[in-house]
Amino acid sequence: MELFLMTLVTGIMVGGIYALIALGWVVIYKCSGVLNLAMGELTLIGAYLTWWIYGSGIPFILCVFLTIIIGIILGIVTERIFLDRLIGQPLLSVIMVTVGLSFFFRGTAMFIWGPSTKTFHPAVFPQEPIHVGMLSITPVFFWSFLVVIALLIALVAFFKYTRWGLSMQATADDETAALSLGVSVRFVYAASWSIAFITAGIGGALLANINGLNITISHMGLIVLPAVIFGGLNSIPGAIVGGIVIGILENMTGTYLTQLVPGGIKTIVPFIFLVVFMMFKPYGLWGWERIERV
Repeated sequence: MELFLMTLVTGIMVGGIYALIALGWVVIYKCSGVLNLAMGELTLIGAYLTWWIYGSGIPFILCVFLTIIIGIILGIVTERIFLDRLIGQPLLSVIMVTVGLSFFFRGTAMFIWGPSTKTFHPAVFPQEPIHVGMLSITPVFFWSFLVVIALLIALVAFFKYTRWGLSMQATADDETAALSLGVSVRFVYAASWSIAFITAGIGGALLANINGLNITISHMGLIVLPAVIFGGLNSIPGAIVGGIVIGILENMTGTYLTQLVPGGIKTIVPFIFLVVFMMFKPYGLWGWERIERV
């Protein structure tokens, strides 16, 4: 029972980081209908930026805020340079541009920081385990989860109570109606990319504290995809729930099935689960169900 509870709690905490990255997928898709295939590279860029800033002696929390500011700037610049001219163009064209952006960002990261694995030095989080009853929680998971919760609350409050957040929701629900009310679609698209840079970057920085930082962090973009589709491609609560569910599933698989089926089974099981789930709920838990009549 102790092993089960520790695995469950760790899965929830890792799932919180997945949920943060999944939000980047959802926000861009919800606002523009584009499936951003460069999410993994946004995670990579944000992780390297946080590591680079932290290496200059700045406290980690301040590094997070600086990464958020840089993420906002990068999101606006990326949208303005590469995607602004594609508004109204076929979605396949925009998706292919995001594929090109993924290679561009990955190559840029390799050119600037190199392929070797980096670590945060000195360690950001304490090394002594946190004991809660019978549970012994690794501090990096615990504190990362608290950072994730704070960011998720801030994002939910942004979408619910700020004028900018309400404008983004209005555009996602009905772009034509939002335009008639004076909402700038160009602003909404730029803001969605900025939020994606923020959520993916901070999620990548937290994962880098757990596993070390190298180019493989970019794979998180695809590993998180089952969480995005499970919750619904356009559902923010779905991204949060999906991230936690996939985190638990992956951690449980790693604890109980790896010895029986070695070879990366914990990475495969979430995709198997997704395929089975989509046979019954192809739009995810809270995704919009679009019915087209011919």
